[in-house]
Amino acid sequence: MTPLEEIADAAIVIEDGRIISIGRRDSVSLPKGAKEYDARAHTVVPGFVDVHIHGAGSRDVMEASPEALSTVAQTVARHGTTTLVATTVTAPTNEICKSLEGIARYIQSPANQSASAGKNAAQIIGIHLEGPFINPARRGVHPQESIALPSLAGLKKFIEAAGGCARMLTIAPELAGAPGVIAAAAAAGLVVGMGHTDATYEQATAGIKAGARHAVHVFNAMRPLSHRETGVLGAVLTDPQITPEVIADGVHVDGPAIRLLVEAKGTEKIVLVSDGTAAIGMPDGVYRLGPFEFTVSGGVCRNAEGRLAGSTLTLDRAVRQMTTLGVPLRQAVQMATLNPARRLGIADKKGVLAPGADADLVLLNSKLEVAGVMTRGSGLET
Repeated sequence: MTPLEEIADAAIVIEDGRIISIGRRDSVSLPKGAKEYDARAHTVVPGFVDVHIHGAGSRDVMEASPEALSTVAQTVARHGTTTLVATTVTAPTNEICKSLEGIARYIQSPANQSASAGKNAAQIIGIHLEGPFINPARRGVHPQESIALPSLAGLKKFIEAAGGCARMLTIAPELAGAPGVIAAAAAAGLVVGMGHTDATYEQATAGIKAGARHAVHVFNAMRPLSHRETGVLGAVLTDPQITPEVIADGVHVDGPAIRLLVEAKGTEKIVLVSDGTAAIGMPDGVYRLGPFEFTVSGGVCRNAEGRLAGSTLTLDRAVRQMTTLGVPLRQAVQMATLNPARRLGIADKKGVLAPGADADLVLLNSKLEVAGVMTRGSGLET
C-alpha cells in the first residue's frame, strides 16, 4: 500500500536506505545476492509521519537531551512512526529557546541523520512551536503566565534558536500582530497552523490570507462551530487550502465529528496526529509536559485542573480508529503518511513507498497491529 495504490504480491527493492524499485513481484528485478524479507503475511505501508508529538517513553522533547530525544524516537518507532516533528509547548521564552537549541543539535547529529544498523528509531526532521502565540481563552493546558502576543521579534528569536530546524508554528490568528507573524513565518518556510484559537470566521480567513495553511488538533482548543457564527471551524472545513490535523483516540473528538470532518475535507486533506506525551508506551502515572506535570489515568492525560493534556495515542492506533469509523484502510493510512508528508513538503522522501523515497516501512498484521518496522532501511523485525 503505497498508499495511493495497493499492489498485490509486491516486491520492494532497497539499497543504502532508499527504495530503488517497487512493483509486482513478477515485474521487479531483484539484485544478485540481495537479502530477502518475506512479508507476504502482512500489509506493507509507509512509515507514519507525526507532525504533532511532545514525547514518549517517559521523556519529553523539551528536555532536549540526546537521551530524551532518542528515547522518544525509539519508542514511537515501535508503533510505526518513522518520522516526527518534535513539538514544544508554551513556556518562558528563555526555556523555549534552550529547548529549541538542544532539539536542533540532536536533529543535526549523526545519531538522528543516519539510521543505525539493527536499531529502530524515528527520524526527527524539525520542530513544531505550539505556543506561546495562542489565545488564553483557548489555552488548554498551556501555562497562562507564559502566553505571549505574536511579535516579529519573538518569532525571529525562536527561529534563530531553532537553527534552521523550525518547521511548524501554531498561532491564534485573531491576536494583535498575528497576521504579520503568520506572513513572516510562512515566508521563512514554516507551516503555519491555526490553533488554540477563539477566532471568528472573518479572523480565521484573514489568517489564511496571511499564509496559514494548517489547523492544529481541529475541534480541540477552538471556538465551537455555530450555525450563525461558524468561527475558525467554518474556515477550516470550507477552505481547500487548509489541512486539518485530528487526534483520533476516541477521547479528544467524538466519532460523528470526525465523520463530519471526513465528509467536509476528504481523506486527502486530513492529517492524523498523536499529540502524544511522555506517557506514550508507559503505565498510568505522573509525567511532565514541558514546564508542568500531568496525570494519566486509564490512558487519558489530564492536568491538575482536569483538562486534557495531550494523549497516549500512537499513529497505528489512530489508523485503526479511523477504520472503525468507516474510512477504508488505504485512506486511513494516507492520513498518517502521505498527507502529513505533503504538508511538510517532503513527500518525495517520506510518507510514500516509491523509488527514491526513504525505506521507512511498516508491516501490519490482519488486525492492523504493527508486526515489523524498517527505518531508512534498517531494523526490520518480523
